[in-house]
Formats: sequence, structure tokens, C-alpha cells
Amino acid sequence: MNKTTKISIRFFNDREVRAVWDGENDKWWFNVVDVVAALNEQDDYNKANNYWRWLKRKFVKEQPQLVSATHGFKFVAPDGKKRLADTLDSNGIINLAKNIPNNRAMKFLDWFLYSDNSIDGQSKKKAYSLFESNMIDSIEVGTAKGLQQIHAYLFGGLYNFAGQIRQKNISKGGFQFAVAHFLGTTLKQIEQMPENTLDEIIDKYVEMNIAHPFMEGNGRSTRIWLDLILKKRLQKCVDWSRIGKKDYLDAMVRSAIRSDKLKMLIKNALTDEIHSREMFMKGIDYSYYYEEED
Repeated sequence: MNKTTKISIRFFNDREVRAVWDGENDKWWFNVVDVVAALNEQDDYNKANNYWRWLKRKFVKEQPQLVSATHGFKFVAPDGKKRLADTLDSNGIINLAKNIPNNRAMKFLDWFLYSDNSIDGQSKKKAYSLFESNMIDSIEVGTAKGLQQIHAYLFGGLYNFAGQIRQKNISKGGFQFAVAHFLGTTLKQIEQMPENTLDEIIDKYVEMNIAHPFMEGNGRSTRIWLDLILKKRLQKCVDWSRIGKKDYLDAMVRSAIRSDKLKMLIKNALTDEIHSREMFMKGIDYSYYYEEED
């Protein structure tokens, strides 16, 4: 792969399905072994790979057009090295799932067909493009306006309240977020919080999460907001793939009282790859994964 290759990660039942962007043909190619592993709930990559090789021989005899549609792209293998892997485009994956004798295939197809066309799917595409847009350099770092700019970019045309501070009270899991009537004052106070050290930055992030200034899309927007602060102040960003979904969500719930666990998770996941498109894209993938309902 060249340095401009885009890698995306989708999650089906908490299992990674990786894809690579083909700019020349304007489409995604999906890792076939990842799809097979997801469909078979197979944790052993080698066994999933062996099953795909068996299927491939079977399809050569029965449906040669399906196999001929595969293309090879390099992905990181379990040994950490990049190796060629078979990929199929969206139509190929749909045909593959339909021809795998598995009662989970229909659930997979529902997820696969829905994921790109949902609000989250459309928003995620916008989030990917943020890295290459001029917009990212014009975002105010560490301010409520900056967070509004991010939210407006991600959800513009998808929500009629994109970028707008909410006027209603909201809660989640019994937790009441900041009262809407006082949000203006609350956000000004958060803006004034220092952001010189990692602890200060995370404290500021926690307070913005408690404020939850939008009706929807707070987590996805605020994680980008956090990374921009870390990039500016510490020349770091978060490798979100190193923070498990359950660990992150548990730490966020706890952070309203104590933020020590969240600080530990983020500290251990910091990277200096602040200019890496792959790191940014991976961060978006995991950020949206955190928001998926189990």
C-alpha cells in the first residue's frame, strides 16, 4: 500500500471488518477473511483464513465470477507484518454472505447494508474527510465554538440541530447532563479551564462530556475536540484502538466522580503520530464503535 491508502474498520458483533479505500475506482474493498471470521464468530485468524481458502476453491468450481472479483491489498497480519489479503467490494461481500451456509449471514447483511447509509454511516464519512479538509486547521482549539464547528461538520445535513447548543435537558442511564438553561455559562467556564498538562486536558474533556452540549453526537465530536487539544498542547493524540469499548465507557461513567481510570487509559494510549492519516481514521472508527448499541 502507498502512504495515501485509507484503512477503515467496521465492527460487526465487536469483530473488526477492515476495508481499504480505492481512490481510483471510488469504493471500499473489504477484507474477506475478516468477514468470514465475523460470520463464523471465529477468533483464530488462521482458521478463518483456512476456511476462506476452502471456500475459494469451492467457488472456483461453482461461482468463478465471485472469486475472480477479489483483489489483493496489504493488511496487518496477526504477526504484525503487512501481508496481501483477498478483498471484495460491497457487491462482492453481499454475494459472499449470501453464499456462505451460515444462519448469521442475514444479520450480517442487515448490518452491512445499513452501516453506510445510516446517520452514523454518513457522519462517519464526513469525519474521515475532516483530516484532509481545510476545515480542521480553522477549528478553534479548546473552545465551545470549536466543538460546535466539529459537530456542524460531522452532522450538517443529517440533523437540523447540527452545531447548535441544545435548548432541552437530556439524560442517559439516569445521569442528568448539564441543565440547558445554564449551558451558556457552563461552556464559558469550561473554556477557561487550563489545558497545559495531560491531567488538565482530561479534566476539561470530562467537564465537556458532563455538559453534553448537543442533543446527539456529543461523544463523536468531543473525542475529536480532545485530540485537537492534545495535538496543540502536547504534540500527542490518542490511539483509540488501544482503549477497549467497555473500559472506555466504564471510565466515562465513573469520570463524573473520579477521572483516574480515564486518565490512565488515555495516558497509556497516547501517540506522537499526530500527522498520520491512518491514526486519525482508526480513531474515527473506534470513536463511532464506542457509540454503537450492544
